[in-house]
Amino acid sequence: MTTSLAPSRLAPADVVRVGGAGLRTRPMRAFLSALGIAIGIAAMVSVVGISSSSRAELDRQLAALGTNLLTVAPGNDIFGDGVSLPDESVAMIGRIGPVTEVSATGKISGVHVYRTDRIPAAQTNAIALRAAELELLRTVGGTMASGVWLNAATGRFPSVVLGAATAKRLGVSAAGDGVQVYIGNRWYTVIGILDPVPLAAELDSSALIGWEAAKAYLDFDGHPTTVYTRTKDDQVEAVQAVLARTADPQHPSQVKVSRPSDALVARQATDTTFNGLLLGLGGVALLVGGVGVANTMVISVLERRAEIGLRRALGATRGQILVQFLAESLLLSALGGVGGVTIGIAVTALYATSRDWPTVVPAWATAGGVAATLVIGAVAGLYPAVRAARLAPTEALAAP
Repeated sequence: MTTSLAPSRLAPADVVRVGGAGLRTRPMRAFLSALGIAIGIAAMVSVVGISSSSRAELDRQLAALGTNLLTVAPGNDIFGDGVSLPDESVAMIGRIGPVTEVSATGKISGVHVYRTDRIPAAQTNAIALRAAELELLRTVGGTMASGVWLNAATGRFPSVVLGAATAKRLGVSAAGDGVQVYIGNRWYTVIGILDPVPLAAELDSSALIGWEAAKAYLDFDGHPTTVYTRTKDDQVEAVQAVLARTADPQHPSQVKVSRPSDALVARQATDTTFNGLLLGLGGVALLVGGVGVANTMVISVLERRAEIGLRRALGATRGQILVQFLAESLLLSALGGVGGVTIGIAVTALYATSRDWPTVVPAWATAGGVAATLVIGAVAGLYPAVRAARLAPTEALAAP
C-alpha cells in the first residue's frame, strides 16, 4: 500500500526544520557554485589568452625581420652580359594586388663620394652612390638617425642622405646646414643620416640622392637596379611567383627575385605549432573547467533533495521542480561563465602588459567559455533535477 504525504500532515516545525537550513545555506552554496565555475573558465581563458598574446608578440618580432619584403634585380642574358630592368617595372609591380609598398634604387656607376674635393680619387671608401625614390625609406622600414629623408623638393636638387656606415667612413656625425660632401665634381648638402637598415644592408654603405637629381646632374639612365616590394603576409609566395614576369614581361628569365626569407618559413612553422598548441590547451582547460562545473552543479542539486521533497509535499509538480532547478543551474553557470571570462581577460592583460606583449584573447575562447558553461550547466543540472523530481516526497524528505 502506497503512503502519500499530504500538505496538511506537515507540522510547522517540520517545515522550518526541513527548509530553514536550505534557506540559510543557499546563498553561500550558490556563491561557491558560481565561484567554482568562474575559476574553471578563468583558467581556460587565461591559458588561451596568454598563449595567443605570446604568439602575437612572436609574429610582431618576425614581421620586423622583413618576412614580407622581396627584392627584384636585373640578371644576365644568355651570353652572360648584364641587362637592365625596364623603366616602368616599378609601376607595373605596384599594380600587383597584394603588393602594399614598392620603391627602387638605381646604382650610379663611375661616380664616387668624397668628404672634400681634396681626397685622392682612388680613396672611394667602398661607398656606393644610388638614386632613390621618395618611398624607399617607408618600404624598407628605415629610420633617420639625423636630419630628414628626401622629399619632392630636396629630391630634385644636390641633396644627399648617407647610410650609417657611409657617414662613419666620411666622418659625418650629423646632418645640418653647411655639412656637405663632394660628388661628381659638385657639392651636395647632407640633409640626413640613416640608422642601420637590417632589411636592406646595402643601403648602409650607400649615399642616396633623389631620382630626378640623379638624372639632372649625373646623367642617370633611370633604370632601377633594385626594386623593394612589400606584400601582404599571406601572399608572399604568390607575389614572388609573378614578380619576374611583371617586372620584365619580355625577358622574365633575366630577372632575379629574392626568395622568401627564412623568417617567413619560421613564422609559418610557428603559426602551425601555435594553432595546435592553442587547440590543445583550450580543449584541456575547457575539459577541466567542464568537470568542475558539472561537479559543482551535481552536488548543488543533490544537496537540495530535501527542499525538493518539501516543495513536492506542498503541491509543486514535477515539471515545476525541473524548470526551477534547470533555470537555477543555467543562471549560476551563466554568472560563473561571465565572471570567469572577465577574470581570464584581466589575468591575460596583466601578464601581457608586464611582458610588454600585445593583449590578445581570441573571440572563440570568450564566447566558447560562456557557451560551454551554459551547456555543461544544463547537462549537469538536468539529470539530478529529473532524478530529484521523480522522487516521492517522503523519500526526498528523508534524504540527508
